Amino acid sequence: MASDRRLVLFTAMEPSGDAHAAPVIEALLRDHPGIEVCAWGGPRMEAAGATMVGRTADDGVMGLAGVGKIRQVKALHDEIVEWSSSRRVAVHVAVDSPSANMPLSARLKPSGTRIVNLVAPQLWAWAPWRLGKVKRTSDVLLCLLPFEERWFRERGATAKYIGHPVLSKVVDAERIAEERAQLAPGGPRIVILPGSRSGEVRANGRLLTEVFSLIQNRHRAAVAVVVASSDANARLFREMLGGRLPPAMHVVVANREGVLEAAIDWSELALCVSGTVSLDCARQAKPMIGVYRTSFLEVLGAKFILRAPHKLLPNIIAGDEIVPEFVPYAGGAGRIAEAALALIGDGRKTARMREDLRRVAASFEGRDPAGLASAVIARAALGKGLSNAELDALERSLKEPRPESSDEP
Repeated sequence: MASDRRLVLFTAMEPSGDAHAAPVIEALLRDHPGIEVCAWGGPRMEAAGATMVGRTADDGVMGLAGVGKIRQVKALHDEIVEWSSSRRVAVHVAVDSPSANMPLSARLKPSGTRIVNLVAPQLWAWAPWRLGKVKRTSDVLLCLLPFEERWFRERGATAKYIGHPVLSKVVDAERIAEERAQLAPGGPRIVILPGSRSGEVRANGRLLTEVFSLIQNRHRAAVAVVVASSDANARLFREMLGGRLPPAMHVVVANREGVLEAAIDWSELALCVSGTVSLDCARQAKPMIGVYRTSFLEVLGAKFILRAPHKLLPNIIAGDEIVPEFVPYAGGAGRIAEAALALIGDGRKTARMREDLRRVAASFEGRDPAGLASAVIARAALGKGLSNAELDALERSLKEPRPESSDEP
């Protein structure tokens, strides 16, 4: 096969997709030197070594949050298809954001490009009837959650469970201690995680601040740290509050390794917007409450659309509500504050939640998401078979001693 068929294109439309793709790109370039990686994405993908063609993952404007930007998404697709037309892309790695990435994959596939979905769409939760379209569009679904591989395979799809990058990271205790030393004293200590997208901050920032104020009414020495995903989101959070934060509330920016982990470690309770960050909390067995504020109509609609009994990732993985979840939620701060105060005042409840979260994290042990994902992508780039049996054999081979680098996954 000609070398130009080993061009791999990543497209990420969200900050979380940027984070998911970066370690895979790093592993792909390290372990498979015959692969070239180009990307539309964000700063982490660039730092991992991808040749950036466009920036689409800085604030999640292209993904599910960008429903009002259909023309912009269509223009982006046109740009990518035109770019790829003279380059014979071997593999398109569609990173999460199915509403933006699936139509693009459908346009690239007829040219012979193989499609690998990094983060299988959560059809089991909201749209199982779309599986037929996904199967026609995708060659391989890379699953982050333990039960997804079986769910997709039982329905005739090619899928491989790789594990979750958040729960596979090693906690750097020394770095956490350095960052934690800079955080304010007091108690109870509350970490507020308002989301990585500006839309999430707008929807949830004020609500979570009101929850903290209600906690302060009961516990005068309470202190909060808000972890913003970027300088822009830190400014937005302050602007939403008129530039005046409640007493004992501080904002930090997760612009370097260890900041998020240190804030979670420092805290006694996390108030987090539902999403990947709930797994960051689970990794440290941190008691938490999950929140995602929407309109009353959207809450009603979710009752008909969302099939899964739980919406927060730790609860989905556990198969039980081990963490209080207000997802989706259209109410005020009072109910959330009541749940928070009940946890703060009950050591048995928090101990039980910690133990449940440890079990959730343990279900991901022994996985190397980036290594397995990069091996699957390299195999696809080389035109090799991608059946479920072949992917299982590939996974087994990766657990055996192997040469330092290889183009033959």
